Amino acid sequence: MRRPFALLAGLLLAGACALPASADTPGDQGFTIKDPRVTESSGLAASRLHPGVYWTHNDSDDGPYLYAVDSATGRTVARITLRGIGSPRDVEAISIGPHNEIYAGDIGDNLGGKWPYVWIYKLPEPKRLTDQTVTATQYVVKYENGPRDAESLLVHPKTGRVYIIDKKQDGGHLYEGPATLSTSGANVFRPVAPVDLWATDAAFSPDGRHLAVRGYLGGIYYDWNGGRIKRRSALDVPLQGQGESVSYSADGTRLMYGSEGADSAVQAKDAPDRPAGKSPSAAGGSGSSADKGSGGSLKVGAVIVVAGLAALFGLRRLRRS
Repeated sequence: MRRPFALLAGLLLAGACALPASADTPGDQGFTIKDPRVTESSGLAASRLHPGVYWTHNDSDDGPYLYAVDSATGRTVARITLRGIGSPRDVEAISIGPHNEIYAGDIGDNLGGKWPYVWIYKLPEPKRLTDQTVTATQYVVKYENGPRDAESLLVHPKTGRVYIIDKKQDGGHLYEGPATLSTSGANVFRPVAPVDLWATDAAFSPDGRHLAVRGYLGGIYYDWNGGRIKRRSALDVPLQGQGESVSYSADGTRLMYGSEGADSAVQAKDAPDRPAGKSPSAAGGSGSSADKGSGGSLKVGAVIVVAGLAALFGLRRLRRS
């Protein structure tokens, strides 16, 4: 979803605050999506069935397509066409269920709550990664307290229950779906906990014990706590032109952050809940040399500059309105 605020941040970063690139190691060190068809990557999910592969999609004006990207090369190894659904409107998120089901959330609403219902598509993750057509199941979704915009859909890796976080500038809510989605009638999602962020995506840790929520310029790390989420800390979200997506790596050691745009970079950071006994990666993580010394100072300065100028930009817009 395009936002003037995010685009301003992107221009500032590109023109004045460019950070050192990640190391040239593949996979969970980060990668660049090289498919020219993927220009608005809005969701990201690590495959457990195909190690090193991440699923993504465009948000709108594309079609019923999902892309499997090999993180070692950044190249698409399969494009999946969804069969048995209507015409996608604004697909904003993707998640993997406990039995290797792919869930795609057609849950965006650029007008902030116009659509009386939205959709979720579910399909089995293909065992062979080739271009193919796969039959998907379509679920109708409504919210207990009325229509809203959302960009975060996540499936609990143990229970398979589906959750959505709505997108509001002053903070939204975690919405819980029925224990089992039904194709008969609408599935009503109800708010269960506040989320203190303008959320653009979210992801469960592979063990289901933690929740990472990201926005354009920050993120929050929660204990899942059986759905009664408890805030633990801020996330070390990288500076990106329009930060849209987040996924845990399949082994749970890394958080992968994606953004929109052609040749968009997926950046890796060490997960706060990295499993015991697994050391952080040597490059691109919160403990890497790129985040220390003068590089760390540059990054902090960039955050301050972007936040200050973006705030000034917003104030000027308010004064003109």
